[in-house]
Amino acid sequence: MSRSHWKVIPLTLALLAAAASAQAAEPAYPTKPVRIIVPYPPGGTTDPTARAFTGWFAEKTGATFVIDNRPGAGSTLGHGLGAKATPDGYTLLLGTSGGLVVSAAFGSKLAYDPVKDFAPIGVGVYVPFLIVVHPSVPAKNVKELVDLAKTQPGKINFASPGTGTPNHLGVELLTSLTGAKFTHVPYKGGGAATVDVLAGRVQAIFGGAAPWQPHMASGKVRAIAIGHPKRLPQLPDIPAIAETYPGFNNTTWYGFLGPAGTPQHVVRKINAEMKTAVADPALVKHLEGIGMVPTWTTPQEMGVMISTELARWRKVVAEAGIKPE
Repeated sequence: MSRSHWKVIPLTLALLAAAASAQAAEPAYPTKPVRIIVPYPPGGTTDPTARAFTGWFAEKTGATFVIDNRPGAGSTLGHGLGAKATPDGYTLLLGTSGGLVVSAAFGSKLAYDPVKDFAPIGVGVYVPFLIVVHPSVPAKNVKELVDLAKTQPGKINFASPGTGTPNHLGVELLTSLTGAKFTHVPYKGGGAATVDVLAGRVQAIFGGAAPWQPHMASGKVRAIAIGHPKRLPQLPDIPAIAETYPGFNNTTWYGFLGPAGTPQHVVRKINAEMKTAVADPALVKHLEGIGMVPTWTTPQEMGVMISTELARWRKVVAEAGIKPE
């Protein structure tokens, strides 16, 4: 063996030893139960998403992860509790774009700063919205819907669970990109909005994929486009709005965060477990079954998403002159 090979071997061993030493130096985590704040009540999509991931975390780490549902004030109560928690890694938050971006976009006074008061860990799922129309609407795709709204300004009514919800903002973003004039009809919650769309009293809605799929299957409504930048694997025949109107993106997302100051070894550990979780076929199938699109981001990418989406929705809110209820 040449002298050069003998020089390489000790260097390689030294690097491996250094890597092993760095790994061994990471503090043990978790060593006691971890509380996961979910800013919505049981049910819906946040709670089962949190339970899917925390079940994975518990299995892989051997620790206990406890869901703490803290609904209220449009999810801002739970987000505030997450921001004010002790930054030791034992209280984490399943944050949502609604609480981190949409609520803040209105300029409302919140108990937290979505950019400064959290340590992003990673986005785990996207929650796409579909444009769903009553069968009486002749439009078969989003361009035909936009053209219909342009020829009959204000005649196409879009329901939403309330002013300022992501469902509503999707309508305003579509208006901003196309110049079409839609009429927004806010309801006090999704239930009443659903009833009126199914009855044809309102023509359209931006709705979550999972709750609308049974109505699509029965023919009571028709999905003509999806707000996610790409088509969904579980609904491949429904085109993305961005295919016709580039730049359109109306997708809610959920991810994990700690309060600012959360130790970096905690961030790295949870982020790494999230990455392996969304590569697991069984977990992916479960999440897709409840209308989610599993994903993974770095903590840094999640932080950039919060900042850039906050700027985007602030612009939409300002242009539309929307005031929260």
